[in-house]
Amino acid sequence: MTVTDQDPTEHADQPDDDAHANGGRATGRSAPDGERATRTDSTETWDDGLIARRVAETAEGDRYPMTDNRSAAPPTVTPLVYDGTLRSRLEALRELVGLSRTRLDSRTLSGAGRVLDEASARRRLSGQHTVVAIAGATGSGKSQLFNALAGVTISETGVRRPTTAAPIACSWSDGAAGLIERLGIPPRLRRRPLPTGDGESPLRGLVLVDLPDHDSAAVQHRRHVDRILGLVDAVIWVVDPEKYADAVLHERYLRPMAAHAEVMFVVLNQVDRLPGEAAEQVLDDLRRLLDEDGIALGEYGEPGTTVLALSALTGEGVGELREALGQFVSERGAANRRISADVDIAAARLWPVYATQRRTGLSEQAREEFSDRLADAVGATAAGEAAERAWLRNANRACGTPWLRLWRWYQDRGEPSTGRLPSRPQADEEATARQRVEQAVRTVADRASAGLPAPWAQAVREAAVRGSQGLPEALDELTARAGVPAGRPPRPGWWPVAVLTQACMTILQFLGGLWLLGQIIGVMAPNLGVPVLLMVIGIVGGPLIEWSCRMAARGPARRYGLEAERRLREAAAGCGRARVLDPVAAELLRYREVREQYGRVVGAGR
Repeated sequence: MTVTDQDPTEHADQPDDDAHANGGRATGRSAPDGERATRTDSTETWDDGLIARRVAETAEGDRYPMTDNRSAAPPTVTPLVYDGTLRSRLEALRELVGLSRTRLDSRTLSGAGRVLDEASARRRLSGQHTVVAIAGATGSGKSQLFNALAGVTISETGVRRPTTAAPIACSWSDGAAGLIERLGIPPRLRRRPLPTGDGESPLRGLVLVDLPDHDSAAVQHRRHVDRILGLVDAVIWVVDPEKYADAVLHERYLRPMAAHAEVMFVVLNQVDRLPGEAAEQVLDDLRRLLDEDGIALGEYGEPGTTVLALSALTGEGVGELREALGQFVSERGAANRRISADVDIAAARLWPVYATQRRTGLSEQAREEFSDRLADAVGATAAGEAAERAWLRNANRACGTPWLRLWRWYQDRGEPSTGRLPSRPQADEEATARQRVEQAVRTVADRASAGLPAPWAQAVREAAVRGSQGLPEALDELTARAGVPAGRPPRPGWWPVAVLTQACMTILQFLGGLWLLGQIIGVMAPNLGVPVLLMVIGIVGGPLIEWSCRMAARGPARRYGLEAERRLREAAAGCGRARVLDPVAAELLRYREVREQYGRVVGAGR
């Protein structure tokens, strides 16, 4: 129920506290000798001055004992047990904080961490007691109400302001020492009510704490209030007809504590000062203000804040409050409800850093586009086209006519070997490729972080940037290894047949030519038909075979080029996946894990 983040303060013995605790012994009034002797004899269990004298005057045997009776054996304390739903929410919140420590700053997680710490501390203490604080403004009559519930004057009342300088605790049963120590209330300010004499008290298990004024001019008093309000199980807010609409009360306390409606009582005190129907009118206006604060009112059997009107001075309505308080304490559920409300508040404060209204993550399309951008950066398409051209060129050389091959050889003497990629790209090509890689990384990081809360979006972008360092160099190495292999491309099985046929065509040309030459010089008998036919077959058949081989080579050349492009694309995609996509996916997976835990924290409470 923490309202403001205040550091716990030390409880030094101040003059006001001494006067308050001693019941006025600092006034200089001398006590009778018999009374001093009585006080001295009972120092072990009594040291409360004015209150002691008042009780002694009432009945010698009904003395009001302090709770820190060190001579008695400590009672057995049954620790608090949280219900299954609250345990699940606390476990999810603890897991959520653990998964988020490296992604969120400590200030963001401080509220959730404080709830876990307080829940753990409260669980180790008594589950049979309910700690209820009475809080209110100056002059609201909270100390008077505290005394009325206790049945004896415990907390000093009067016109001096502030009257209550330090919190006072009153326990209706044993075993609450740990709870009171947690509040930082010293033993001299711990009390027990007078025994009722009619059996067990209906308020058994109650630990009532009278707080200083929340609007006190003393800063130390306000710190007491803010600190203890974050530790108690429930609060009784006491307001009076003059200050029930005070902006400080509503804006600083009631509105921020709206989630704790089920563990709050709002009491309109001093109704004896209101004539006629004025009390009902003020009470209705108070309910309206509480509704505007977002505080659910426990009306018609619904869970929420109990709103009552009473007069601690005359006793009007005090019995109704005592009955409601007795039923509230007997349920033993205030601590569970208070911690559950604390978890609700912590989850609401964490909503901006976990919740998103859209689907997040990397789609398959975004992954493919990233891989395509990297493939473009390494020139996968151009490499495939170059491999295809190299294959066709090799096929033309192998299956072409000797005369055409001789001509091409002459043209290609000064050119680099076919089927090879340049070993080092030009400077402008390197710069362009680097820019493309950086653009691809930025694009995929933006898409992956779209819709994420700011801290997780930043973590995704940082993961992408870390992975992109050295990515261009790694892609260059992969290009050299996975590009078009050095040397000649592979040849299909029909190439030797085509080469042999092409050789036969060349031989026919030589045979026809030699035959004609022999006839010209007279070595052979004249016969133009056969040699001319052989030469025509060789001259026409050579180009025809070359053209046929070129047509037949298009399919294998295309497949060879596509295979080279595929290898380069897969290599670039694998490098990009390992360096960029996998780290980004890991961050998204972590976010989904914490989002699931956050859903358990929020969803289980609704």
